[in-house]
Amino acid sequence: MQKFPITAEGLARLEDELRLLKSEERPAIIRAIAEARAHGDLSENAEYHAARERQSFIEGRIAELEAIIPSSEVIDVSKMNGDQVRFGARVTIVDEETEKENTYRIVGQYEADMKTGSISISSPLAKALMGKRVGDSVEVPAPGGARAVEITSVRFA
Repeated sequence: MQKFPITAEGLARLEDELRLLKSEERPAIIRAIAEARAHGDLSENAEYHAARERQSFIEGRIAELEAIIPSSEVIDVSKMNGDQVRFGARVTIVDEETEKENTYRIVGQYEADMKTGSISISSPLAKALMGKRVGDSVEVPAPGGARAVEITSVRFA
């Protein structure tokens, strides 16, 4: 079985989501389906079809999480340090052309979330940064062509 790297926080979030889906979402959707059935003709019952679609999503997500969680390998980022980019690092980069600064945390594929600045270790940006150090200039593949960025900070916190 292939193991997937994940931070302790990322695993906790996945376990919380699974617990929520099983203990709250699943029972709620079962009640919603029963209520929609009570309204009569199911062939033209939009509430029933929407509830069944939601149930399908919930059951699919539960199955996905039940496969991911046991396959996760927790990496303890709190014991890491240094100036080299590795899994769990918070990396600050500056685009050498626009001088725009961004900070990203390199995490496992199942906990990546651009809204929080967390990028997957398998993303092109993370792959380009891995193993590099503060002060290094890195060519990062981008849709509009490669971009040069400089690593200004690497933190493990």
